[in-house]
Amino acid sequence: MLKKALLAAVAMAVVTGSALAQDVKVLRIGLDGSENEADQIRNTQCVADGLKAATGVGEVQIFPSPDYNGVIQGLLGGTIDIASMGASSYAAIYLQAPNAVDPILTYTQSDGSSGYYSIMVARKDSGIKTLADAKGKKIGFADPDSTSGYLVPNVALPKEIGAPVKEYFSESGFGGGHENLVLAVLDGKFDVGTTFGSGVGNWDEGYTGGNLYQMVNKGNLDMDDLVEVWKSPLIPNGPLMVSNKLPEDMRAKVEQYFFELPQKDLACFHAYTQGSNKDYIKVDQSFYQTIIDARKSVIGG
Repeated sequence: MLKKALLAAVAMAVVTGSALAQDVKVLRIGLDGSENEADQIRNTQCVADGLKAATGVGEVQIFPSPDYNGVIQGLLGGTIDIASMGASSYAAIYLQAPNAVDPILTYTQSDGSSGYYSIMVARKDSGIKTLADAKGKKIGFADPDSTSGYLVPNVALPKEIGAPVKEYFSESGFGGGHENLVLAVLDGKFDVGTTFGSGVGNWDEGYTGGNLYQMVNKGNLDMDDLVEVWKSPLIPNGPLMVSNKLPEDMRAKVEQYFFELPQKDLACFHAYTQGSNKDYIKVDQSFYQTIIDARKSVIGG
């Protein structure tokens, strides 16, 4: 009898625990600080509202971070459930805890491509038009965990300039996100700086997506004030990541909501993905293996 009672108690505990696991009250979206906080929150609010309705949770909270690492640590620690970030940020998580999150979706550009570019800019009146002109100048990067704003330039540039970045440029620093980096270049704090764009469309519009596009749309950048000094090889668009601490049924609801977003609310999709993008496609860890390898080589984790 005692054995049966114990087995019954264990079975009840398992059932109860399973039920509780499915009962998610709050979903938490992390924002990485790539643009100013107020704009990121405004562009994400429609997602929070739609996600609440689609999943049935009581609340969807938005957590802005001043930098990429805050969201990375939140995803690693389970205090953030969902985030869209660059591939290098995902690689940072994967190299520390391969099973912490899954990359489930990424967006495609207006032309259907699933990549973007690191773009080095300089002030038009600086006289810097090429990488040769930038030799011995001060370079600014967006954030240490940015794919386009740090990792890819440090992988791709040495092959083109024939020297390590730290030797070719006189000094380097960080702008504190992509928007602040471009503003720092305009203010003369850096001679050149690396940000990102779709590389598709017109330069004077900041292309069709990315940081330059967002800044033009907000009225705080005139592309005529900048020149493009360098553009990287194609970078895989960053993933929408979901924490594996969420129950499987909730993860499925989250994925379905985002996958259908371009068809159901295109304006919200454009706002959240920072551009006139086309749709979401499904991805997994293998889509980002080259970036994982590059991060391990350049940064180590």
